[in-house]
Amino acid sequence: MSEANISWGDRLSMWVGNKPKNSIDALPVRVHGQQFSTGAAPGSIKGFDQSLIWAIGGLLMWGMVMVYSASIALNDNAQSSGFSQTQFLIRHVLSLGIGFIAALLVFQVPMDTWEKIAPWVFIASIVLLILVLMPFIGKSVNGARRWIGFGFMNFQPSELAKLGTLLYAADYMVRKMDVKEKFFKAVTPMGIAIAVVGSLLLLEPDMGAFLVIAVIAMGILFLGGVNARMFLVITAILLVAFGLMIALSPWRRERIFAYLDPFGADYALGKGYQLSHSLIAIGRGEIFGVGLGGSVEKLHWLPEAHTDFLLAVIGEEFGLVGVVIVIGVFMWLTRRIMFIGRNAIAMDRVFSGLVAQGVGIWMGFQAFINMGVNLGALPTKGLTLPLMSYGGSAILLNLVALAIVLRVDYENRLLSHGGRV
Repeated sequence: MSEANISWGDRLSMWVGNKPKNSIDALPVRVHGQQFSTGAAPGSIKGFDQSLIWAIGGLLMWGMVMVYSASIALNDNAQSSGFSQTQFLIRHVLSLGIGFIAALLVFQVPMDTWEKIAPWVFIASIVLLILVLMPFIGKSVNGARRWIGFGFMNFQPSELAKLGTLLYAADYMVRKMDVKEKFFKAVTPMGIAIAVVGSLLLLEPDMGAFLVIAVIAMGILFLGGVNARMFLVITAILLVAFGLMIALSPWRRERIFAYLDPFGADYALGKGYQLSHSLIAIGRGEIFGVGLGGSVEKLHWLPEAHTDFLLAVIGEEFGLVGVVIVIGVFMWLTRRIMFIGRNAIAMDRVFSGLVAQGVGIWMGFQAFINMGVNLGALPTKGLTLPLMSYGGSAILLNLVALAIVLRVDYENRLLSHGGRV
């Protein structure tokens, strides 16, 4: 029989017959009514976005190195005496460990369960915001009462309030889909909830956290399909509210003036001190930086170098290249999270999609504010750089929120391949 007359079925039979015995189990293929094996191994389905895991892990590892670099000399400062060179690093690693354990547990929780408990998480965050204001419970640092001590770590309820508001807003939009075109019915309950949270945060005071929470809520309302005119009205109300908060607060006005002229004689040693030294640090770094560990500004010139102004130390030690890489990774991270949320909404899983996109808004906006402050583009605010700055409760809630996003992605992939959640 000539080779030209051999059918495709016979060719496959000949190939399968000569297949090594130890070869991989093949996928079945039916050709001309006969079933043969292709020799191709079944493709494995990854449970969640691997590239997202790598980006998160990269930011966490780089942040750990920079926290150590920024805090190693704190023991030499008279105001911070008593700290060892590795004390902040050890605490940061402990926070990462607790965060990883919490994230693994959270990943096991189905999104249907999160939808059911969303209002209770929000209520729990409000209770903690009230408790932190009570004497002998809340801890006051530099005039701000924002922490509750739990022995092994200080917990900041405003971080839980971000997650609680996010879950509540997503759940609220799902429940109120039928009235989202009616202004008062759709917005009033959500507006009251945000006003309560905002009032408690302003009593601490923590205007930065309130700003992030307001943007998260607004973003979810917008993505949930609230009428455009309604959205513009809410935005205008919030802008007026924040403007009045600044105008009626002398020390907030001082921060704005210091931001406009950080090197001025009236502000260089006062409200503009952090910003001016942050700009000096980034300026010293130039293009490629002075090298890891070579920062001078972290040696007691730049306050809060390991928390709010970690990016300034990165800019000094890694230069413009390092800052651009950090910005690029956060932009990609935010885009990827938003894409996961969009996929969930496309599969008619609105709550899951809004939660994922809310986390994207949270990470992206808070990173934008922190970077803007460090680069002198925005007035100074007490917001950390997500996943990188020192801070136990911030790291914990960041990892929990991202674990929820990974759960959304896992359920998306499972359902798209015919599985069940």
